[in-house]
Amino acid sequence: MTVEARVKLFNRICAGVLIAFALLWLTPLLWALDTALKPNAETTRTTWAVQDPNVQAFARILRDTDIVRWFGSSLFIATLTALGTVLTASLAAFALSRMRFRYRTLVFWFVLAGIMIPSQVLIVPQFREMDSFNLLNTFWAVSLPQIPTAVAVFIFKQFFDGLPRELQEVARLDGAGYLRIYGRIIMPLARPAVAAVVIFAFVTSWNDLLWPLLVLSNPDIMTMPVGLATVQGSFGIRYADTMASALLGAVPLVAVFLLFQRNIVEGIAGSGLKG
Repeated sequence: MTVEARVKLFNRICAGVLIAFALLWLTPLLWALDTALKPNAETTRTTWAVQDPNVQAFARILRDTDIVRWFGSSLFIATLTALGTVLTASLAAFALSRMRFRYRTLVFWFVLAGIMIPSQVLIVPQFREMDSFNLLNTFWAVSLPQIPTAVAVFIFKQFFDGLPRELQEVARLDGAGYLRIYGRIIMPLARPAVAAVVIFAFVTSWNDLLWPLLVLSNPDIMTMPVGLATVQGSFGIRYADTMASALLGAVPLVAVFLLFQRNIVEGIAGSGLKG
């Protein structure tokens, strides 16, 4: 067998494995959609074919719950968190990548050590901190603790390290300061990394359940995961309504991934996390 034939065979095997995993991932999604399109009386049947498909479950969710308000709250919090993460992480990464100061490497490793700390360990001190600032039951209480992200700093730093230093040196010769270099030169070139960090921060904030559940008690600013949890608890065994609410809550995330999947790949590839 020639080398070209081996490469083709390997590519076909990889494609087959990827297709199998894609079908495996799609199976629960298709099952949820099938259940949501059934009347509640038929959801306990094991057959996949929907005998009388309808969208009544989706209509009930939109009519009987505050899912639109939950969507707005989650969108605002996730957007605020994503923007804050990009700003703080990029500034920290710029300092670690482009500025020379004592113990720079030690500081970088100290930041990376934050990846090993589970977020659940910080719940109590963060809750007390938000309480001391009188921020409980506000959007800030949900967003602020999620903004510092060590992974985002790492992604930005790896991307900045790959940019030519000649650009910074020329700008310094022209009298540009660090902030101008950061805003006018580095960040415009780091759009793939920015897009990747925005998407990851947005999705992480959107999916967060435990922290918003602890700091929010006002139903008017309830986030989507918390609202869906209350829907599932109130509907009980009404599986069609439960699946319809879950699908409605997942639609924005699926849309984000479909629209920006290329940016995710480019940002991760530029950060050095390939393979």
